[in-house]
Amino acid sequence: MKAYIITIGDELLIGQVTDTNSGWIAQALAPIGVETVGKMTVGDGAEDIKKGLDFAANLADIVILTGGLGPTKDDLTVSVLADYFGAELVFNDDAFAKMKAKLTQYQVEVSDSHRRQSFLPKSAILLDNALGTAPGMWFERNNRIFVAIPGVPREMKSIMREEIIPKLLAKAGDRHILHKTFLVAGIPESSLSERLEKMEGQMPDFLSLAYLPKLGTIRLRISGEHDDALVLAQAIDSVAEKIRQEIGSLLVAEEDINFAQAIGQLLVAQKATLATAESCTGGHIAHLITVNSGASAYFKGTVVAYANEVKENILGVQSKTLEKYGAVSRATAEEMANGVRKALGTDYGVATTGIAGPTGGTPDKPVGTIWIAAASKDKTVAKKLQLGENRLTNIEFSSVLALNLLRKVFLVKKET
Repeated sequence: MKAYIITIGDELLIGQVTDTNSGWIAQALAPIGVETVGKMTVGDGAEDIKKGLDFAANLADIVILTGGLGPTKDDLTVSVLADYFGAELVFNDDAFAKMKAKLTQYQVEVSDSHRRQSFLPKSAILLDNALGTAPGMWFERNNRIFVAIPGVPREMKSIMREEIIPKLLAKAGDRHILHKTFLVAGIPESSLSERLEKMEGQMPDFLSLAYLPKLGTIRLRISGEHDDALVLAQAIDSVAEKIRQEIGSLLVAEEDINFAQAIGQLLVAQKATLATAESCTGGHIAHLITVNSGASAYFKGTVVAYANEVKENILGVQSKTLEKYGAVSRATAEEMANGVRKALGTDYGVATTGIAGPTGGTPDKPVGTIWIAAASKDKTVAKKLQLGENRLTNIEFSSVLALNLLRKVFLVKKET
């Protein structure tokens, strides 16, 4: 099945609000075998919405609209859909009762605009909105499904999870859909594709392989659809085993998790702990780790050693090291990694020091020069990175590469 997503609202067009809904919806549809073939943003005007519907219906089996279901005068989606499907707007007692109960719970007085919100297209199947007052709507015409849901992200997500996805799964019938995701690090997307090209060409027609790159990592997703669940599972298992053999230690995890979460799992498996010393990354590594629940089991903390005196006084970097080699050097990075490991009493320490940019570079150390290091009580390793001039990219990329250095040297079994 193919889906097209339409987000509605002038505020989206002028950049006053950022569209996060379409990306979330596409990600939610992928695991159930629904491919998002396009998305668009249209204004609040009735004709714009209708033109968007016509365009999307020519490309997809499912058209999902978000926004414009509220009680204000610029919320036109309901009336537009009624006109588009030739449906009469009728007062829905059940919808009004649910709305009234929620408003009473929130101690909000029911207004005329709320009552108007309960006039809904007669032909629509209503989708329960557990977190808001506007129900979603489901229409079917010419073997296509049209769904309208609120633009408020938490309401949209609730209706997608509780109403739309179960209905789409039921529509799939006996057709089985299966996915398996690998997390890969330490190789460019093009190189990974070349390495897997032969294997990919030998895959059954009902399987596909998707490459989903992010700075420093790639999610590799096998997807399949088949009438026979056993045949599908065996085919995916066979491809998965070939991928394991081909990429070896580049494989970080066999589930759809973020990179820092995978590092955490490896640390937990070792019953090991980690601390970070960050200069140019400014605490970003610690952020990547601590957004994951349970990080306290393996992460002790970070020292953001932006100034040299912090490197010396807190991390124990020697003044002669800074004088001779400078803050951006192998020696400083190594001493930072060992210093934070000792200061916080952890098994491993990771450090970053560099010139994130866009200013601060020199001929010898241009912008993008970053040293990363990882240390245990027995071994210390460091690596020089030569990245670009974009500050945020340098911070994000070097953070991932620093964690991957830790993983490669200390957290994975060496290949024989």
